[in-house]
Amino acid sequence: MKTLIAAAFVALICFVSPLTAADRVPILIIDGQNNHDWKATSPILQKCLEASGRFEVTVATAPPRGAAADAWEAFQPDFKAYKAVISNYNGELWPERVRKDLETYVEHGGGMVIVHAANNAFPEWEEFNKMIGLGWRGNTFGDRVIVGEDGRQIRVPKGEGPGAGHGQQHEFAVRTRDTEHPVMKGIPAEWMHAKDELYHGQRGPGQSMHILATAWSEESTGGTREHEPMVWWIPYGKGKVFTTLMGHGDYSMKCIGFQTILLRGTEWAATGEVTLPVPRNFPTPDESKSVE
Repeated sequence: MKTLIAAAFVALICFVSPLTAADRVPILIIDGQNNHDWKATSPILQKCLEASGRFEVTVATAPPRGAAADAWEAFQPDFKAYKAVISNYNGELWPERVRKDLETYVEHGGGMVIVHAANNAFPEWEEFNKMIGLGWRGNTFGDRVIVGEDGRQIRVPKGEGPGAGHGQQHEFAVRTRDTEHPVMKGIPAEWMHAKDELYHGQRGPGQSMHILATAWSEESTGGTREHEPMVWWIPYGKGKVFTTLMGHGDYSMKCIGFQTILLRGTEWAATGEVTLPVPRNFPTPDESKSVE
């Protein structure tokens, strides 16, 4: 069951605060190419971040697919001006100078947040694969990581089991795996997420993964009958890379659970702390809740 929350209650979701612009955490969203509808989803990411009162948001839109070299030459995001970078991008490989700038930025302490299909990007970029841990890759690309009933991580060697995929879109339960992590503290042990793609079979180096939440991939919806990672983070140098696999469509991103984890994960990746509370209207184990 799904409950829609009227716009008048957005303050309960996005935690409006009285911070001045000078006190807000500067965040960069990168979009511009994606096999998903970034023109519909980036505004939702930006709106929720800004409505929280905690962040000052800038959007850098990369050139479209097939753009001329001079368009890419003009694409020069200044990562060091921000505390965290949110990727809503899945497309052509960035120029080497941009890739190196991002590597240096995160290695020196910058935060990065990967949303849904952004983990599909850049299979040929070795350092990006290390940063995200697992991505949308074939089953020979690297190991798969799943979680047992006891919460223990299980590694499936490359070449064994499925590669990346998803079944039909549906609402599904998200299970908190690390109740003490600052992002997850106070979030229910299980809650219902709005209609979305439930990714499975993600592959990569998967080193130093801290899995914060999983979802059961139900066979009846085309899944794997395994607990698949949904939310995790990986250290990269002095920086932190935070991933949520939720957020396929604008309707998925309107889920209060998705927005809460996005906000708290972004704040933590950027600052190392979480001050934004879990809202009172957070989804329950039986009912998803979304903004209208």
